[in-house]
Parts: sequence; structure tokens; C-alpha cells
Amino acid sequence: MESALPAAGFLYWVGAGTVAYLALRISYLLFTAFQAWGLGHEPGFGPALGEWAVVTGSTDGIGKSYAEELAEHGMKVVLISRSQDKLNQVSSEIREKFKVETKTIAVDFVSEDIYDKIKTSLAGLNIGVLVNNVGVAYEYPEYFLEIPDLDNTIKKLITVNILSVCKMTQLVLPGMVKRSKGVILNISSFSGMFPVPLLTIYSATKAFVDFFSQCIHEEYKSNGIFVQSVLPFYVATKLAKIRKTSLQIPSAETYVKLALKTVGLKPRTNGYPIHSLLGSIFSVLPSWLYFKIIMNSNKSVRARYLKKAKKN
Repeated sequence: MESALPAAGFLYWVGAGTVAYLALRISYLLFTAFQAWGLGHEPGFGPALGEWAVVTGSTDGIGKSYAEELAEHGMKVVLISRSQDKLNQVSSEIREKFKVETKTIAVDFVSEDIYDKIKTSLAGLNIGVLVNNVGVAYEYPEYFLEIPDLDNTIKKLITVNILSVCKMTQLVLPGMVKRSKGVILNISSFSGMFPVPLLTIYSATKAFVDFFSQCIHEEYKSNGIFVQSVLPFYVATKLAKIRKTSLQIPSAETYVKLALKTVGLKPRTNGYPIHSLLGSIFSVLPSWLYFKIIMNSNKSVRARYLKKAKKN
């Protein structure tokens, strides 16, 4: 009986420590949420950083919403995407609605030889904000060796999701350092926070974006540069193949409005209150339970996709 007392005491303190840890995490989450989304504060971006904002993948979804929000705050916008027709349409919409100057650069980020063209097009511009948004994902969740056209998929995801972030940062950062001010927003993903089986390559590339962003922020924050890793969960966009919005799945417009409130405050953000809550929940799950949930979810999505594809 006496030998059981020390064990009981140990378990008590383990339990008490766990409860205290969770309470502190929840308190910190609530505090940071209130700081970012509850308090009014000056936006951490705008023409004071530089006249121009550069947005990659800017003709749809999150990228287009960033371009519009930055234009609404008085910034001229450089739109970079693949389709010149779509670029012309979005450029015209932004000019008419927000009365700001725009510039377009049509390039395909699948190619590696586009950066000289981008550099030439950006020459002489006073760039205050860079949004590295361009990205590609899987068509559907799939086991690594069963991914269709695996060789090209590997190259495509690495080139678009990783190389573009590094090269665009290399082009724009020197001017920001010279002026001792600037903001770089790198759009990662919730799947960059935690490993996501059946989206393995995508998850790994987005983890790179998250780590790269954190490192560059630490390297250059003393130069007046703010680098933010943005880690959204599901947003209603073409990339996510989701059209219907809900409390946990905001529209791109809603998501970006709230994410921009964290600029200058949080170098790493989920951008949206419900997504931050989900991140906190997943972070405390045992790994076996987390992987079970993710695998079952992605297996279900995979099965539905393959069943539909077989019918067609």
C-alpha cells in the first residue's frame, strides 16, 4: 500500500502539469486572438513600406484577395500569374475599383527560366510587400507510389511551391533591406504544420515554406523586414476544390481580411480564428491519433474521387 503512494503522487503531478499546460496554451491562444482580431491597430502594411505590392498566383482565390486588399489600402499592385487573359481581367477590375496603378507579368512558375523576365519587369519599382502565394496541390489524396505521372508531379510541386518562394524572395528582398523596411507574406498551409499522409509531397513542400519563412524573418527582422508564414486550413478556393463556405471554411476574401490583421504582430499565423483553434487542437493530439484521423479522412476522400472517376 505504501509503495503505491509515490506512484499516485507522481500521477497526480503529471495530471496537474498537463492541465496547467493546456490552460496556458488556451490562455495564450485567446490572448493572441484578441490581440490580432479583437483590438484595433494600424495595419502592418501599406504604401509607407513602398509604393508597390507584388503578388504571385494573383488571378484566383487567396492571391487575388491579397491583391485586392493591398490595393484597397492604397498600394499599386504587380500581378504575376500564368494566364495573360486572366491577368488583364483582374488588373482591370483592381484599377477600376480601387483607382490604383497595376502591372502584369505572365509567367508559368512550372518553368525555372522565368526569373530573369520577372527581375527585368520589377526593375526600378519600390516594392514594399511581396506575397508568395502561387502553389499547386494534388488532384486528390494518393499513396506516393500511386501518384499519376509521379516524376513530373515531384518536379512540379517542388518547382512551384518551393523554388518560387526562394527566387521571388531573392529578387525582392535586397531592395527591402536597402530601404530597411518591407513585408514578405509566404502562403504555406495547415498541412505544412503537421505531416499529411496521402498528400506527402504537397505537405513537405509547404513545411519548407513555413521553415523558410521563420528563418528569413529571424535573419532580417533587425533590418526592418517582417516575414510571415501564413498557414490556412480549408478556404473556399479552386485550389482546395471547395465552393461552399462555412464557419470553418471561409471565403478567400474573408480569410485574407482577417489574415492581414496579423501582419506586423505574428510572424507565423493560421490567419483565421477557427483555423488557429484547429491548429492548437491538432498540436496536443498524440501522434498515433492524429495520423489515424488524417489517414481515415484522406482515404475517404481518395475513395470518393476514384469512384467518381471510374463512373466517368
